[in-house]
Amino acid sequence: MKFADVMQSGDWKGEKHVPVIEAPEKVKAGEAMTVTVSVGKEIPHPHTTEHHIRWIRLAFKPEGGKFVYDLGLVEFNAHGESTEGANQGPAYTDPVASFQLKLKKSGMLLAASYCNIHGMWESSVPVAVEE
Repeated sequence: MKFADVMQSGDWKGEKHVPVIEAPEKVKAGEAMTVTVSVGKEIPHPHTTEHHIRWIRLAFKPEGGKFVYDLGLVEFNAHGESTEGANQGPAYTDPVASFQLKLKKSGMLLAASYCNIHGMWESSVPVAVEE
């Protein structure tokens, strides 16, 4: 079995688990850019002790390259847990992560997210890098 066998995808406008990548379509080589990845942008995802997004990962695959480059992993660790019981805690983290990065080549940004009940989800967007 491979990760590809269990990774799910879909249109984030109709599926609450798909990570949404917000990034510029074009950037200049070496210029700083911000990429935001979120889950539940169009259809809110629950943020409860029982049902939540645990993490989001962002990667980059350069055009013509063989390998992917891991850009970052953000964990969301507060889902209302408490010694008083589920969903009684004072803190919740929403599954939204921003990454500041610079690219030298065009390629694909790939995002993955993990729901503690519904597994792993993925999406990708192209980014064009101009000299």
